[in-house]
Amino acid sequence: MAEKNVKNEKAEKPAKDESNQKRILLVDDDQEIIESMRIALEARGYKILVARDGNQGLAMAEREDPDLLILDMMMPKRSGFLVLEKLRRSRPVPMRVIMITANEGSRHKAYAEMLGVDDYLRKPFGMDRLMESVERLLA
Repeated sequence: MAEKNVKNEKAEKPAKDESNQKRILLVDDDQEIIESMRIALEARGYKILVARDGNQGLAMAEREDPDLLILDMMMPKRSGFLVLEKLRRSRPVPMRVIMITANEGSRHKAYAEMLGVDDYLRKPFGMDRLMESVERLLA
């Protein structure tokens, strides 16, 4: 009987801890960028989900409902813009979004802002700048 109680306590504790953990979906086709963001964000206690292209990112965002989406603008299969357009049309409550891009055009930034991104970072960006934005948006 004591074993049963121990099992129940163990089963309940992780679920409680995970429910308090903020979930961030990283959507980018660059493995190195994903890994560096994942390591830095996990070190701060965030739960990280990863998608490697726009279609996978859209499906995961709809299914997982993360607290924050970090979205690359240019990706295979579906751009970050198309992912964001679809999410904005399909969700009653907008998801928090940080758009990242290597593109320096002001037109892209203006369109991202029109779609309601919460922050816009140009590659290469400092990890401290990303962390500042994530912490501000998830506070």
